[in-house]
Amino acid sequence: MNRHYDIVIVGGGMVGASLAAALIQASNALDLKIAIVEAHALPESAIEGYQPSYDARSTALAYGSRVIYERMGIWDALQTHLAAINDIHVSDQGRFGITRLHASEERVPALGYVVENRWLGQVLLARLQESDATNIDFICPATVTGIQSAEQHMQLQLEQEGVVSQLTAELVVMADGGRSTLRQQMGIGYQQQDYQQHAIVTNLTPGQPHQGVAYERFTRNGPMALLPLEDQNGEPRIALVWTVPSDQLEETLELSDTEFMARLQDTFGYRLGYFQRVGERHHYPLKLTFAEEQVRKGLVLLGNAAHALHPIAGQGYNLALRGAVRLAEYIIQARQAGEPLGQLSDLQLFQELVRGDQQKTVGFSDQTMKLFSNNQPLLALGRSAGLQMLDSCPLMKTVFARSAMGLDIAAPDLQAKAPAEHSAPNKS
Repeated sequence: MNRHYDIVIVGGGMVGASLAAALIQASNALDLKIAIVEAHALPESAIEGYQPSYDARSTALAYGSRVIYERMGIWDALQTHLAAINDIHVSDQGRFGITRLHASEERVPALGYVVENRWLGQVLLARLQESDATNIDFICPATVTGIQSAEQHMQLQLEQEGVVSQLTAELVVMADGGRSTLRQQMGIGYQQQDYQQHAIVTNLTPGQPHQGVAYERFTRNGPMALLPLEDQNGEPRIALVWTVPSDQLEETLELSDTEFMARLQDTFGYRLGYFQRVGERHHYPLKLTFAEEQVRKGLVLLGNAAHALHPIAGQGYNLALRGAVRLAEYIIQARQAGEPLGQLSDLQLFQELVRGDQQKTVGFSDQTMKLFSNNQPLLALGRSAGLQMLDSCPLMKTVFARSAMGLDIAAPDLQAKAPAEHSAPNKS
């Protein structure tokens, strides 16, 4: 462990690790020293012989996220354990409106993918431990207990196995999740909207193969998503995200497995046959959260520390990943121009670059949830007509699909140019 780094990433989860992976090539070309501080010990990094777990938590990756991971050099490994979303079926329970999206019509290999979080984490970790990642240090298990801004750098107080030490960095990236104690400690407020809903997440065995179809179904109590997962031992699996009102949570969780599957069957229908098995159920409250400050001098918030949104349409992680690679782009450009990484004026320009994507994505998930949670008859009729109109208009569908896939945003440039070609950061 060094005492000074160019960048310290607080949190080695999927967002923090993705940022570090995006910077591997630049860290060598531009001599960037990077540390990842993680509260948990490093898991085993071996990815050979990985077996999917029935109860694994998973994440939906948009096709645009595949492009990002291709540029990081991890897609070939990642794709060995995931399920492609070939088609998306959107419906409104009890009404006529249906929209269907097909990868073949959009001329892409898949509309998206569903990957187990543990597998994604192991692939990222393996990439960060390869021989060319020599400028990246893991400091774990360790906790950052304080961050202060000094004139020339940021000061971090670190606790590791009961020993307190100090680090300094040009730039600190907080990717320590939505329950960030550091965010609170530093007086960074946030806006929060409680949806009065909980998401119940679990995996199921359907009676029929999922055939790569993802279902988004809007019900009277909130949306549900059923996503294809990698088969396990030749048995199909799907991931369920089921939104229920908070006052119905306990009653739903107390249902036996048979009762739970029966209620799900009544709500979803039989497009996947009869559900055969349900795994361990987890739940979390649904809130829209937005940090009031995402950048300060020498400081950037990423992922859930910066924003958390409703899981409808599965855009939360994809938005966080796009923010991480935009930050990587900013770091590369600033370093090439010889500018301090923590300069507030440049960080504010970075925030402006990602603000539009955040507002669009957060706004879409928020407004869609509210629209489809309203059972007023005329509004319900209008949204069903809207779904049907979208389904029958190829141009509208393509525009919608490209946005959902993250293809309406330019892919990042993560290549660091030779020193002789250094140029100023692009601040347009």
